[in-house]
Amino acid sequence: MLETSARLLRLLSLLQTPRDWTGADLAERLEVTTRTIRNDIERLRRLGYPVHATRGVVGGYRLGAGSSLPPLLLDDDEAVAVAVGLRTATGGSVEGIEESSLRALAKLEQVLPPRLRRRVGALQAYTVAVGPGRRPGPGDRGVPPELLTTIAAACRDRERLRFDYRAHDGTAGRRDVEPYRLVTWGRRWYLIAWDTGRADWRTFRVDRMEPRVPTGPRFAPRPLPDEDVAAYVSRGVATAPWRYRARVVLHAPAEAVAERLPPWVGTVEAVDERTCVLRTGADRPETMAEWLSVLGVDFDASAEPELADALRRLADRYRRAAGD
Repeated sequence: MLETSARLLRLLSLLQTPRDWTGADLAERLEVTTRTIRNDIERLRRLGYPVHATRGVVGGYRLGAGSSLPPLLLDDDEAVAVAVGLRTATGGSVEGIEESSLRALAKLEQVLPPRLRRRVGALQAYTVAVGPGRRPGPGDRGVPPELLTTIAAACRDRERLRFDYRAHDGTAGRRDVEPYRLVTWGRRWYLIAWDTGRADWRTFRVDRMEPRVPTGPRFAPRPLPDEDVAAYVSRGVATAPWRYRARVVLHAPAEAVAERLPPWVGTVEAVDERTCVLRTGADRPETMAEWLSVLGVDFDASAEPELADALRRLADRYRRAAGD
């Protein structure tokens, strides 16, 4: 006789076919008694699967609407983890699978039990992807799926979040915020929220948050600081407290530069149709010089002495490499 978990999976596979199954038919297929079938049906219902039963000679069991895909026997944490992974993939962390990931996520939600569908649905509805994945940083850490669903639920229900937060400089403190959106960017997750203590919008890295429960009272929603929350976060990250900063004039249209430049490198502002300004920064001037060298456009960094020195060193290295 099949073990219970394997039998439930087989039972779900039979119930998804477009026909009604009598208890006797299912018992014969699974080599168990009809009483075991009834107990398994009740177990599936407690798990949230809509198993319908009809009486009569031609009656039987059938899996309800919304469960046409092969059912997944996942526990709560596993189901949420799969959904989080698919949601992250929709942001381009793996090139070429964004659309497939989005379709798979939508199908997964259809077969999840209601309690999980609500959690995953909140995560999907209140998460925005910046775009192609950013490079992992030395301080990047994984984010537990349950933390993401907790934050997403607070965004959906408009409930305040209280959490301990570790800032980039290592200082720690408690925050009380009104959460609005999660933003995923590669391996990093950010929360856009109204900080009640500072009376201003803030962007928090989720991996630095340690939420306190329960959540706080409900709040009335405010207009977001920018309708394009992905761009808002990328601008904020691009103006983070780098050790070195620079303002560089590029002799190319802003649109052309933005297409070639990853968002985390800096922000681009148009001057006119042929010129734009890049505001960038890094821990080393050499890093900025390397990014500028791959853009393929003329630029002027003469007003930034440290960057100009780094460019000269890079140019000397290129000349030596070319045999000059």
